[in-house]
Amino acid sequence: MSSSSAVPAYYEESWAILSTIGLVNILFGFMVIGITTPSPISIVPIVVSVAGAIANGLCYYAFYADYPTTGTVVAAAFADITWLVQEAGLSFYSYLILTRVLQGRSRVIFMSLFWTIMTILLTIRTFILVNRAKDILEGSTSRQNTIDHLHIGYFSSIALVECISAFFLLRKFARARRTSIDATSTSGLFSYLMRSTEIRLATLALIGFSRAITYSFQTTAQSATTPASQLDRFVYTLECMFPVMMFIDTLASRVVASNYTHESSSQSRSRHPNHSCSRKNNNGLSNISMYPISHVETRIDAQNAMSSSQERIIEGIASQAGTHNSSEETQEFDSKNGAITKTVEFDFHESAA
Repeated sequence: MSSSSAVPAYYEESWAILSTIGLVNILFGFMVIGITTPSPISIVPIVVSVAGAIANGLCYYAFYADYPTTGTVVAAAFADITWLVQEAGLSFYSYLILTRVLQGRSRVIFMSLFWTIMTILLTIRTFILVNRAKDILEGSTSRQNTIDHLHIGYFSSIALVECISAFFLLRKFARARRTSIDATSTSGLFSYLMRSTEIRLATLALIGFSRAITYSFQTTAQSATTPASQLDRFVYTLECMFPVMMFIDTLASRVVASNYTHESSSQSRSRHPNHSCSRKNNNGLSNISMYPISHVETRIDAQNAMSSSQERIIEGIASQAGTHNSSEETQEFDSKNGAITKTVEFDFHESAA
C-alpha cells in the first residue's frame, strides 16, 4: 500500500481504463437487448461486464490508493469475488446454450463436468482471497508465490471448462448438420454456429492458458512491473473485451437467421402454390393429419418484439412436410419438432391467400 504522496491519479492507472471498458460494455449490452429482446444468453455479457467494472475499480482502491487496512482488505476481498464472477461467468454463455440442447447421458456428463470445474474455481479463488487478505493485514508479499501457483490452476480450469463446452457444442451442431433434411438451405446457419463456437473456444482458451503462464511470473500484487506481468495485463484486457464478441455473436446470429428464413420463405412460395398440405415425420414415427386448404401460402417469419433472441435450429429427427398434386411432391422443413435454441426464435405461420 503506497504512501499518500505516492498515490497515483485514478485514470493514470490501467485499472481505471479496464473498469471503464466494463462500463461501456454494459451500455453496449443494453443496446443489444434493445435491438433484440432480453434473454438469459444476452444477460451473460452484461453481468460479466458489471463484475469486471467493479473488480477493476476496487483493485485501485485496495492496491494503489492509501486507505485504512480494514477497508483495503474488504475491497480486495470483493475484488476477488467479482473477478470470479467475471472470469468464470464467461463460460455460462455456452452453458446456457448446452442446457437447452443436450439430453440424456450427454447432458448428465456435461453438467457434472461443468459444475465440478466451477466448484474447483470457487475453491481456488477462495484460497487466493484468504492468502491475499493475510498479506495485506501483515503488510508483506510472502504469500505471493502461493497466490501465483493458485492462479495457474485457476486460469487453466477456465480454459478447460470452455474446451469441454465447445466439444459438446461442436458435436451437437455437427450431428444436427449431418441429419438435416435440406442441407443446402441450412448449411449457412450451421456453418455460422460452428464457426462461432470455434472462435469463442480459441479466444477464451488462449486467454486462460496465457494467463496461467504469465501470472506465474507475478512478483507483486496487481502490479505490471515486468515484461511477463505487462503481457498478463494485455491478455486480461482482451478478457475484458470478450463480452463484445458475445454481443457480435448475438447480433450476427440474428442476421444469419433472418437470411435463412428469407431463403426458406422464397423456396416455400415456389414449392407450394395452390396445393393442399400434409405433414409427416421423416422417419415415419408419427403423422400429422392432412389439411386440405386451397390457396395456402406457407411462410416463415422471425419474431421481432416477441422474439426472445434465440434461434431455432433443426436438429436430430427433423420433420418433413409434403405437398401433393397428382404426380408432384415437394418437401419442406417442419421446425416445430426437435429444435435447438441459440439466438433467434422462428415461428411458422400458414395463412390463406
